[in-house]
Amino acid sequence: MTDPLYFTLIKIAIILISSFIIVKWAMFIVRKTGKKLNLEPTLIQVFDEIIKYSVIAVAITVVVKEVGWDISAIIVSLGIVGIAVGFAARDTLSNFISGMFILIDKSFKIGDIIEISGKSGTVMKLGFRVTTIKTTDNKIINIPNSNFSKNIYLNYTSEETRRVELDVNIPYEMELDETVTSLVNAASNCKWVLKEPKPNILIKEMGDTGIRASLNVWVSDPWKVAAYRSQLAMEVKKFLVGERLQ
Repeated sequence: MTDPLYFTLIKIAIILISSFIIVKWAMFIVRKTGKKLNLEPTLIQVFDEIIKYSVIAVAITVVVKEVGWDISAIIVSLGIVGIAVGFAARDTLSNFISGMFILIDKSFKIGDIIEISGKSGTVMKLGFRVTTIKTTDNKIINIPNSNFSKNIYLNYTSEETRRVELDVNIPYEMELDETVTSLVNAASNCKWVLKEPKPNILIKEMGDTGIRASLNVWVSDPWKVAAYRSQLAMEVKKFLVGERLQ
């Protein structure tokens, strides 16, 4: 004996209300836990969406069953459609999964300066499909997230300190030890150069016009590396020109 229509409607109403409560409760728990674990807002949003649509799918399945429809045929049809869509959207799925790993691993975040495949810039957006960066000349580049799982990439701002490296050519007529000491002292006098690690010079090779070396200093603001390198180059040039004129 089938249930009266009003009884079926009550059961459907209970299912829908219960689903709504479950979604709200689960999303509250996810957001609260996400804040405690310091998860990225985008990752919390992803979990919210997964929970919401999963509960909706289960609720619809139960409601359809209560109405009396044969869900087995529907499931088979959806399965065939899902396979076709899966093949067509495998790149999108790959980008989505890679984006999830970026968020979970905290490989980089919004505001970081990254470089991949010769392209570098500041991360402006972490999307489900692409990551958007802005270059120093204000170009916007959208990078498919799957690229980060296939290629090596650099995060220049993952650490609090950053090394600034400047190539220097020391003329042969200048005394090497004294020049190295003077260059290190000149670099140390820059207010933005950290005292630890101390600035140093590494000798690379003997060139046609002089000794090729690398002057290395460390700074606490990785976003200003280019500006610091330029200032360091001016200090080095000022010293070298002054020494050669004496």
